[in-house]
Amino acid sequence: MDRIRVLVVDGHRIFAESLATALGAEQDVEAAAVGTPQAALQHLERTAYDILLLDVELDGDGALLTAAGDRFPDLRTVMLATADDARLAAQALSAGARGWVAKDSSLARLLLVVRGALRDETHVPPALLTGVLRELDRDRRHRTEHERLVDALTPRELEVLRCMLAGMGRKAVAERLYLSPHTVRTHMQNVLSKLGVHSTLAAVALARRAGIPPAD
Repeated sequence: MDRIRVLVVDGHRIFAESLATALGAEQDVEAAAVGTPQAALQHLERTAYDILLLDVELDGDGALLTAAGDRFPDLRTVMLATADDARLAAQALSAGARGWVAKDSSLARLLLVVRGALRDETHVPPALLTGVLRELDRDRRHRTEHERLVDALTPRELEVLRCMLAGMGRKAVAERLYLSPHTVRTHMQNVLSKLGVHSTLAAVALARRAGIPPAD
C-alpha cells in the first residue's frame, strides 16, 4: 500500500512534532514536521510529499502556500487554523488550498480532510461554508474591479506582482529583476496599496482572480 506522505509546518514545534507523530501512527501515513516556511521548502525540494499541513498564522502572507502550489503541482495543501475566518479561508482556497481544518479538530477529522484532498476534494467546516461561499461569490462579482485595480499598476509593479504570484520572496525578486531589496519592498508596498489589500496572500488571490499569470 502506498503511504501518504505528509509535511506539517507550524511555528509551535511541540504541536507540529506531536501531530506528525500522531499521523505517522496511522498505517498508511508517513509524516514529518518543520517549524518555518524556509525549512518546509527545503524538505519539499528533497522529498516528494503528498500533503502539506500549513499553519495559517505562520504563513500569514501566503508566500509558502503560493510557492508550494506553483513549484510542486502534485502537492495538496490543507490549512491549519486556530480560529475560523471565512475571509482568510476563502483567500486560501482561491490561492490553491484544498481544505481548512481547526487545530482543535479530532485526528479522525483531519485524516478525513487529508484523504479527501488526495482525491482532489475541497473540505471546509460546515460552520464556515456559508461565509466562504459568500466571500467567493463576492470575489467573482468583483473580478472586473480586480482587473481594473491590476491595470492601475505600473509595468514594473506588475512584474513584481507576477513574481509574488510565483512565490518569490523579496530577495529572490530583487535578484530576478536586478533591483535592490529596498526598491522591491517599495514596489511591493505600492502593489498592496493600489490593490487595496494588506497582505501578499490577499494580493496573490486578487491577481489570480484577475487572470494574472505568475512569472515564468
